Amino acid sequence: MRQVDVIGMPTPTQMGYSVPLASIGELTDAQFQTVYNVFSFALACMLFTSIFLLVSQPRVLPRYRQALVISAIVCGIAAYHYFRIFNSFNDAFGRSGTSGSFMLLPGEGFNEAYRYVDWLLTVPLLLLETVAVLALPAAERKGLLTKLIPASALMIILGYPGEITADIAPKAVWGALSTIPFLYILYVLFVELTKSLKRQPPEVAASVGRLRLLLIATWGVYPLSYLMPMLGLSGSDAFVYRQIGYSVADVLAKCLYGLVIYKIARMKSAFDDQEFAAQEFEEAPSSESRVAA
Repeated sequence: MRQVDVIGMPTPTQMGYSVPLASIGELTDAQFQTVYNVFSFALACMLFTSIFLLVSQPRVLPRYRQALVISAIVCGIAAYHYFRIFNSFNDAFGRSGTSGSFMLLPGEGFNEAYRYVDWLLTVPLLLLETVAVLALPAAERKGLLTKLIPASALMIILGYPGEITADIAPKAVWGALSTIPFLYILYVLFVELTKSLKRQPPEVAASVGRLRLLLIATWGVYPLSYLMPMLGLSGSDAFVYRQIGYSVADVLAKCLYGLVIYKIARMKSAFDDQEFAAQEFEEAPSSESRVAA
C-alpha cells in the first residue's frame, strides 16, 4: 500500500479518468476496506463459479451443455475484469500519512471502463445462455436473439457517458436513454420466459418462473446503483455504495444466475432422458447396504 502526502493530491483539472474521482474527495479507512473486500469477494465468486460450471458439463445432456459453457465464459470474463478493477482501485488510492484516510494518488485513476467493457461482453452472453437452456426451436431462438442482443449493446453504450460525468443533468439524460432498451429487454424476456413455461415439465416450469423473477430482481439493482448520485448521496458515499451495488448485482446476475441455469439444465436433462435420470439422480446405496452385499 502506497502512502501519499495531502500536498501531493492532484487537482480536479488533473482528472481525466473514466470516473469523476475529483468529486470523491477521500475515502475513510472503512470505506476503502469495504470496496477492496467487495471487489475481492466478487472476483472469487466469478472465478470459482466459472470453474464449477466448466467441470459440471458431463452432469447435463449434450444439448444443454452450450448454456453451461456460455455461463462459465460469462463468469470467466467477469473474473478477468474484476481482477483489473481490483488492481485499478488499489493503485488509485494511497493512505495519507496525516489523516489515515485514503487519497487519490497523482497520475493514477480508477478505471470504471473495465466494468462497462465487461457488461458489453457478458450481458449479450447472459441473454444467449438464457435462450440456450430453454432449447427453443431454431427460428424462435434466432428471432429472440435478434431482438435482445442489439438492445443489450445499446443499453450499455448509452449508460457509459452518464457514468463518467459528475453532472446530474447529463447523467439523468443518458440514464433515461439507457433505460429504454433496458425495459425492452426485460419485457421481451419476461414475455418469452412466461410463454416457455407452458412447454416445460412442472418442476422445470417452477425453476424457470423463479429464473424470471431473479432476472428482474438482479437487473433492477444496476439502475439503482447508477442513480446513487441523484438519490441524495454524494462524494465518497455515492462512490462506495455504487461500487457495492454493481458488484453485488454482478455476483447475483452472473454467478447465482449461472447456477440456476445449471439446475434447470440438470432437470431438463433428467426429464428428456430417463436413463440419464436414473444414473444421475437415483439414490446412492448406503454404506450398510454395500457391506451387506
